[in-house]
Amino acid sequence: MTDAPAPSFSSLIVYADESGDHGPVSPEFPVFVLAFCIFSKGAYAETVTTNMHRFKFKHFGHDGVVLHEREIRKATMAFKFLQVAERRAPFLEDMNALIESSPFTLVASVINKQKLRELYVKPFNPYFLAVKFGLERIEKYREALRDKGTLHVVFESRGKKEDDELELEFRRVCRANQLGRTLDMEPVFVKKEANHCGVQIADLVARPVGLQVLRPDQPNRAWTILETKFRRSPAGQVDGWGLKCFP
Repeated sequence: MTDAPAPSFSSLIVYADESGDHGPVSPEFPVFVLAFCIFSKGAYAETVTTNMHRFKFKHFGHDGVVLHEREIRKATMAFKFLQVAERRAPFLEDMNALIESSPFTLVASVINKQKLRELYVKPFNPYFLAVKFGLERIEKYREALRDKGTLHVVFESRGKKEDDELELEFRRVCRANQLGRTLDMEPVFVKKEANHCGVQIADLVARPVGLQVLRPDQPNRAWTILETKFRRSPAGQVDGWGLKCFP
């Protein structure tokens, strides 16, 4: 009896998270952002997780807390201490340093929900559009690296119904896309409590990308860091390569 061949996996891992939602348009944040952070598995295991744990040990004394952009911004839940300026400033400085030192390539989809509704009688689901744009660009990135094997894309679970719908759309895009070939990718859904470093990083970067698209003239410290992370064309172009805005 011969052993079955070992499965072939990509050398990369992708973590995805969103900012905004695909429901009613909010005047404050009328876009839906889906950020995909692409890591080399080696760098992720050896650098990213270690730096994340050190950051948490420094500011919380343990690594059980889950970094969540909205709670940090509102200084709620585990982040109430950020209401104290003397603690907020060094925390944000270290968090920016954590993102800056994390070796990932960023692909992000920004869907303007208001424009989408104005242009289409039956507008597409913003989440599904963002997934399609993201997966196509991730595949082109893999192609340039000559990366082979099944690529896993990790999403934070939003509930069984939502996860099932997203998985169905994910697989549809893998079968039918603008590249004209089947994408060797698999979705993975993890609960927030699983405390995945990559998902937390994706959560932290999504909103700053949306804010930059909405208000490009507004100071955005996070953007100055994230701008260096985007997938780019050989000529250095981000738009359409690492950042897809629609419509």
